[in-house]
Amino acid sequence: MLKKDDQVTIEIEDIGTDGAGIGKADGYTLFVKDAVIGDIIKAKVIKAKKTYGYARLMEIITPSKDRVEPVCPVARQCGGCQIQQMSYSAQLKYKQKLVRDNLARIGGITDCEVLPVIGMENPFNYRNKAQYPVGRNKDGKVVIGFYAGRTHSIVDYTQCAIGAPENAQILEKIRTFINENNISVYDEQSHKGLIRHILIRTGKHTGQIMVCLIINGKTLPHADKLADCLKDISGMSSIMININKERTNVILGSECSVIWGNSYIEDSICGIMFRISPLSFFQVNPVQTEKLYRKALEYAELTGNETVWDLYCGIGTISLLMATKARKVYGVEIVPQAIEDAKNNALRNSLNNAEFFVGKAEEVVPRIYDEDMKKAENEPVDSKESSGLSDSASVESVMRINPDVVVVDPPRKGCDETLLDTIVKMNPKRIVYVSCDSATLARDLKYLAANGYEIARVQPVDQFAHTVHVETVVLLSHKKADSYIHIDVEFGEGEGKIPVDSIAKRAEAYKPKEKVTYKMIKEYIEAKYGFKVHTAYIAEVKRNLGLPMYDAPNAVEELKQPRKHPTPEKVEAIKDALRYFAVI
Repeated sequence: MLKKDDQVTIEIEDIGTDGAGIGKADGYTLFVKDAVIGDIIKAKVIKAKKTYGYARLMEIITPSKDRVEPVCPVARQCGGCQIQQMSYSAQLKYKQKLVRDNLARIGGITDCEVLPVIGMENPFNYRNKAQYPVGRNKDGKVVIGFYAGRTHSIVDYTQCAIGAPENAQILEKIRTFINENNISVYDEQSHKGLIRHILIRTGKHTGQIMVCLIINGKTLPHADKLADCLKDISGMSSIMININKERTNVILGSECSVIWGNSYIEDSICGIMFRISPLSFFQVNPVQTEKLYRKALEYAELTGNETVWDLYCGIGTISLLMATKARKVYGVEIVPQAIEDAKNNALRNSLNNAEFFVGKAEEVVPRIYDEDMKKAENEPVDSKESSGLSDSASVESVMRINPDVVVVDPPRKGCDETLLDTIVKMNPKRIVYVSCDSATLARDLKYLAANGYEIARVQPVDQFAHTVHVETVVLLSHKKADSYIHIDVEFGEGEGKIPVDSIAKRAEAYKPKEKVTYKMIKEYIEAKYGFKVHTAYIAEVKRNLGLPMYDAPNAVEELKQPRKHPTPEKVEAIKDALRYFAVI
């Protein structure tokens, strides 16, 4: 077994989920940062465990055919780009394999094709948002840049190869402002100092720029001087501060104020204009976002008549795109400001068929579903098609709990199982899952596949070139029957044929009956027998008789809870009511 400081020569055979190369020395597995599949390297062990260890790349003996010289001179030190030393074509193959392997290993999904990753023509300078930590080095000089990998040590570098080109000029002006005005910068250890981070957002299509300084205080001294040195930069539209006085790794606080210009910038996706505030979630790669969202729209297969739910909707980017093709869209997002932005974005784009709810998706959607289902309990128990609701609100409630399409675009942790369970109950024809983490995607797809859905398409999109992250959009639809039986029927007179008269008689016998509700059944039983019955009891009897229970899923849920089953007397009373109303 190897031990710390041992040096070995190994060939890199694979790459891990964090971008580290994987090689073996006499069967002992080593993870080596900055190594590429095909490299033959000399590595020094820095941590040794029983069956595997971590090593530092010391020398490249024979470079891989996929190895390239990183564009960024600090790529190895910086923690931002884990695989910039890998050719872009190899990066795309790696990400396709990453998605495929996670689906198989975590989700047990091996029977669907993972399509080639949709890549970029130019995988540099693509980010429309960057957050730069500010500090001082051991010599007391102001440093602005990025954290070194797995540390909070700042690499002092402002010309990021994947950031917007204008960011470097902005950062250097802010560095000068800090030095000339003797502004303190934040120290994590002491929790003292003012300027913590610098946030820069840019509009790809509008050219607008926002600069926001995150401060450990309430005000920024000499803010007017900061505005003077930045406002003449081409495209500058918003200069702000964000207050974050917490001892935390979370970058942004909840309070923002304007120093100069607007409190937002604007940019468009697929022709829809959005206002973006410092706290807004907005995809960081606008070129690839359009490809990703157009693929999601394609998978939704909208014709103009559909009801759509967009869960984790942010400022309404996917919601409003869907609203251009759907009858009605409902969006849910936990951040109140994002929902306000979504509503305003809908108004700004003259889209009046989108409605938004604030709260956790895993709480809001089940609550709305349960509330709407309680309303639906007073609707017909015979068939979904015969609802015949009288008012538009009730009609909308039914359509809301029976959507045609559900879109989910969750954070890296994926969907809560409570939410997935509600989606399954809603029984949409199609689910479009947009994921930024293929590991949690695989977990959630496994749940959906076990509950009546099959994976139709898996399309990765490279939103984050030179990093190990990849977006994936997945289409799920109802599972199809394994086989079909074909039956030929002849109508008319004679042997083996079905008389037309008998069809008319059967049609008369099975014509739609009077609408029967759970409320009517309960009232009949109480009037005739003098006792009350629970909705769940009616649902249980219906289930035992092979009748559908879709119209009272809350009752179905109650059947799962500890409860005495109906007495024989109540069972007979319920059957009597069902016979009375000609349900059976």
